[in-house]
Formats: sequence, structure tokens, C-alpha cells
Amino acid sequence: MTGQFTDAERRTTLAGLMIVFLLSALDQTIVSTAMPRIISELHGLTLYSWVTTAYLLSSTVMVPIWGKLGDIYGRKPVLVAGISIFMVGSWLSGLSGEFGPLLGMNGMVQLIVFRALQGIGGGALFTTAFAIIADLYPPRERGKFAGIFGSVFGLSSVLGPLIGGYFTDHGTIQLGAHVIAGWRWVFYVNLPLCLLSLFMILVKMPALPHQRSGNIDFLGAALLIAAFVPLLLALSLGGHDIAWASAQSVGLFAGAAVALGLFVYVESRVSNPIVPLHLFKNKTFVTANLAAFLISMAFMGVAVFLPLYMQLGLGVDATTSGLAMLPLMGGLIIGSSVSGQLVTRTGKYKPFMLAGAALLLVGVLPMTHLAGISHLYLLCLLLLVVGVGLGPNQSLFNLATQNAVSPRDIGVATSSNQFFRQIGSTVGVAVAGALLTTRLASYGGGKLDLGALQGLALESGVVGGHRDPALGQALAYAVSGVMQAALVVIVLGLVVIFFVPALPLRSRMPTPEPVLEKE
Repeated sequence: MTGQFTDAERRTTLAGLMIVFLLSALDQTIVSTAMPRIISELHGLTLYSWVTTAYLLSSTVMVPIWGKLGDIYGRKPVLVAGISIFMVGSWLSGLSGEFGPLLGMNGMVQLIVFRALQGIGGGALFTTAFAIIADLYPPRERGKFAGIFGSVFGLSSVLGPLIGGYFTDHGTIQLGAHVIAGWRWVFYVNLPLCLLSLFMILVKMPALPHQRSGNIDFLGAALLIAAFVPLLLALSLGGHDIAWASAQSVGLFAGAAVALGLFVYVESRVSNPIVPLHLFKNKTFVTANLAAFLISMAFMGVAVFLPLYMQLGLGVDATTSGLAMLPLMGGLIIGSSVSGQLVTRTGKYKPFMLAGAALLLVGVLPMTHLAGISHLYLLCLLLLVVGVGLGPNQSLFNLATQNAVSPRDIGVATSSNQFFRQIGSTVGVAVAGALLTTRLASYGGGKLDLGALQGLALESGVVGGHRDPALGQALAYAVSGVMQAALVVIVLGLVVIFFVPALPLRSRMPTPEPVLEKE
């Protein structure tokens, strides 16, 4: 297949995909710094979490659907559709509340709806970009490009909060009597990037052949949405907005289980399923996706709650805690880039998977006793190790999965890997949050919860390195428990990686249906 494209076409396509990847990765980090200003202007404190949850829900459930559409109708039209929807969602998100109530929705509800629309398009970006790389390059060459894309993700994690903070604080524009609030540029910044990527794709990208024919499985798509929307809602809201044992939680989990059972039944009988069940007979597909789920689950517990400990436990300000996370992203860039080059050079991926998970284990282990880490620089060093360990696993699970399936299943295999990652991230945040609040409530036999802790921190004036020792001890105890849980999950991930088959990476694209695994 690769012989159909010139080197110039591949380079131009890769440049366009880099912009697409930056769009998707940047959107996950740039909004968070603007959220306090948004809820202040749109009066939506009680709906705070839904701005993120809406995007997460719609993008996650759409990932396998977009992957299947790419296999049937081709990557190029799917990517163009995804970018176009993402662009419209970004534009509307920036307009939220500008014209007062709309169809009975206030500004905050408008933002949530438009973020869900943005997520529908966003679900196509990551998975289609990786699938196009699989169309253009054989597996052995993909390693170095997967490393580059992992670096873009790390870079966006650094730039996102900085750009979001700058626009929020300094981006307000006065146009006559009308004022455009700075936080709106957090969404508007996507528009020129979307237009540039659309130009690159429509004008410069070659036509990519698709591997399947047939119609989309609409019933399977509906059941997939019906299964994972309530599941993700239960995981996102459980433990804080609704109790785990409440009728709402039980109902959401039960509904998800019923819909998932129906989904499996339908997929086993239709001719062109959204997720071909035969892929679950592929050992590489199963083990690589399970490992991706576990590593993503563990990582989110580390990334989300360490800044909380830095601010309320170590007494640093928000800016310093953000800068302290830079070693994590720097390590991710290093680990992703170096491992990608080595995989391309050696033709082997499993040793680097194992090495990455082992480094992740080494970095998280000391964090299981945060009371013993009294200096911020030591925590930064551990975060660097965690980032280097995470780097290889940002791309190699996907590479292993693509290498183990036939070309006609590349799209759905790629989207499945991204799907399991996002589910793992959601589960990780939910479990870590529940564990944090449980340990805070049990600390010292008291009834201290996260809300009370934040209130006490504000009263104590956690600025300039001054802090209440009691707050530091409570946070060290609670977040250490989160790190202990993450360590257990990483160990499980390392065990799963041992069972990932070490298949040789193909140096050229296969034409027939290859037999890649022995039963």
C-alpha cells in the first residue's frame, strides 16, 4: 500500500495530522485553567464538572464508531467530518451565553451542550490520525512517528494550561460597547487550527483507500452509546454528586450492563459489526488494550491529584504546582520519542513496553509515602521518571494492536485502543477521587472531607509556602492512598504486558490476510 504514495505526500499528510493531533490534545488541557472564570460569568458552579464530563462522554462513545466509519468510507472524509464538527462545536462553545437564554438553556447549559457537540467531532481526531499513519507506513516505521505524536501530546499538556491562563487573564477585547471575554478565546483558538488542518487534508492529503465495504451497523452504534453513556456517567458522578449505593448509581450500572449484553448479542449476528468480536480472539488485541486500560487508569490518579497535594499539602501556589508538573510532560516527550526511534531501529516493541511500565513503577513507589517527601524538587524528579516510563506506552500499545490485525481492521483496532484508554482514564479518576474522599473522612478518626479541606486551606491562606501542618498531614495520608492504589494497578499492567505477544514488526504492508498468531 505504501508504494502508492510519494514521500512528499506522506510528509504533507503527516504535517496535517500533527495539527489534528495538537487540536485534540490541546483541547483536553486548555479549558481547565479558564473554568473558574467561566463559572463566574455564566453562573454555573453546580454544573462545573459537566463541562468536562459532556466532552468526555460524547468523544469516548464516538471513538469506535468513527473508527468503523473510517474502515467503510475511508479515513479522509471521516477526518474532514470530525474536524468540521469539532470546529462548529468550538465556535458555539465560545458563543455560550452571548445572546442570553437559547431554547430555554442558560449560558452554562449551552456550553455543556456545545462541548458535547465538540466531543462528537473530537472523537474522530486521535483515532483517525493514528489509522492514517497505519495506512501510510508499515508497522516497523510507525514507531518513530508514534513517538513524535506522543511528544505532541506532552507538549500540548504544557502549552494548554499556559495558553488557557493567558487568554483568560489578558485576552479580553473591547469592540465598541461589546466585550469579548478572554475565556472565549480558549475555544476560538481552535478555529484557525481547524481551518489550516482542513486545507492540508482536503488539498494536500492523497486519497486513502478503505479496506471494507458495506453499511454501518446503526443498531450496534446505538447500543454502544446506550451502554457506555450511563457507565461513564456513573463513574464520573459516583462518590460525590451521587452515592455509589444510591438508586441512581445502581440504575446507571444496571442499564449499562443490559445494553452491553444486547450490544454483544447484536454484534455477534450482524455482517458488518461496529466492533468485530473476532478481534477478541486475537491475544495481542486483548492484552495490549487491557494493558492500555490499566496504565491509563493508574496515570490519571497520579496526574490529577498530585497538584492538589502540592498546593494544599506542600503549600505552593497554583502556578508553582503547574510548573512542577513540567518534568512529567518532559519525561513523556523523552520516553515517547526515544522509544519510538528504538522500536523502528530494532523492530521490537515489547522490551520497551516492559521497561516503560517498570520505570513507571519505580517513579510511583516513593509517592506511596508522601509524608517522607518534604521537598518539591524530589517530587519533580519522581515525576520525570514517571513521564519517561509513561512515554513508551503512549504509542506502543496501539502499534502492537495495529501490527497484529489485518489491514481491513486497522481503523476499528486503532479506535478500540483509544476507547479503552479513555475508559481507563475515566475509571482512574473516579476510583482515585472516591478513595481520596474516603481516606480524608477516616483520617484521625474525624469527618474531614475534600470540601472541608479546601475551606480550611482558604482560611489558612496557603500562599508563599505557608501552610497548616494538619492540612499537609491529611493530604499526605489521603493522596498516598491514591498512589498506593495506582501502584497496584501498575503492577497488574506490568503482568499483563508480559503476556502481550512479541510479534515481529512488519517492514512492509501486507496484501493478503496474514496469519499473525498461532492459536
